Amino acid sequence: MRKKYVEKIWTGQFYVALINNFLLFIVYYALLTILPVYILGELNGTKGQVGLAMTIFMLSAIIVRPFAGKIIEIFGKQKTLLISEFVFCLSAVLYIFVDSLSFLLILRLFHGIWFSIVTTVLVAIANDIIPESRKGEGLGYFAMSMNLAVVFGPLIAFTALQWFSYQLLFTGLAVIVVIGYLFAFSLKVSEYKPKSSTVRNNRPSWHDFFETKSFPIAVVGFLTAFAYASIMSFISVYVETRGLLQYASLFFIVFAAAMIMVRPMTGRLYDTKGPHAVIYPSFLFFAAGLFLLSSIHSVTTLIISGVLIGVGYGSIVPCFQALAIQSAPKHRSGHATSTFFTLFDSGMALGAFVLGGVSAQSGYSALYILCGVIIIFTIPAYWRLTSANKVKSSILQIKDVKEG
Repeated sequence: MRKKYVEKIWTGQFYVALINNFLLFIVYYALLTILPVYILGELNGTKGQVGLAMTIFMLSAIIVRPFAGKIIEIFGKQKTLLISEFVFCLSAVLYIFVDSLSFLLILRLFHGIWFSIVTTVLVAIANDIIPESRKGEGLGYFAMSMNLAVVFGPLIAFTALQWFSYQLLFTGLAVIVVIGYLFAFSLKVSEYKPKSSTVRNNRPSWHDFFETKSFPIAVVGFLTAFAYASIMSFISVYVETRGLLQYASLFFIVFAAAMIMVRPMTGRLYDTKGPHAVIYPSFLFFAAGLFLLSSIHSVTTLIISGVLIGVGYGSIVPCFQALAIQSAPKHRSGHATSTFFTLFDSGMALGAFVLGGVSAQSGYSALYILCGVIIIFTIPAYWRLTSANKVKSSILQIKDVKEG
């Protein structure tokens, strides 16, 4: 067991993939944060149009996501990465020239397509770079780059707007994502081909777009994302009703800090004891954070809930990603990734929509209690789905290696 941990995670290639992913998500979250203000203030839009601009991006990403695995299979990871990230960069540049709401809506639709493809292929590439014996730990660090961008993206956007115009902000974001794209050229990508016996005919089928072996953990990811949508969509509005709006950014800072602190421990625990040793306690931390959030009255309780959610949610999602990929053969890693994110993104989108109605009818406290209950009920769902499909440990990936 000790010998396995001699294998390095922090190689030059892993740093390149990590930085690329981090810069890409900084731009994503910066735009997600600043566009509502931009639409209302600069384009004279309505709140409904703000929602449309946010929804159309996610909708296009969800629709394209099932096709991402097939695209990767046809063109290979290297070509898919370079082409999709190039068009993603082009989309980021076009925000500089937005002068109408209709142009912005078309751009958001276009941008979401390429966001879906590039994020899918980046996870598949990172999976190939990470050693088999440290898959849980490595994918956890990779996922952490995305979660850190939740903090740095909005921070950069709001700080820049205090000094610069929107056009200069969009220019800066375009530069950031182009820098990440340049890193992509130095990635040495492994391409895996299926055995001849596994090659299918040319008639499109369900298998071409989804990895059925990844569905159980993707369903659990859907439920988790549904509950987490309450954080991404409503936390700012909720803390404002509690008179704590100035501390909203602090919530995400402690969220990220907690996640970083536990990541080395949870990743190693995943690889040595299996996913259950991480996922079950993390569900409880996540639920406890949501229940506490439902009754915050001070900065202290807000910070504690941020820590609990950071430890819980921040540990669960990397494990889910690892399980989704490990459930499939190596040449199907792109399909497994796209299957997981299709359901995960759908959970986020549906959660934002449904929970918005819940908050309007019952208030935000009831909303977070409901989400805590959802996470509690997700625990037996996880046990039932993963047990029924024998998704029990990271040994699955070793079996795939032997088969491939």
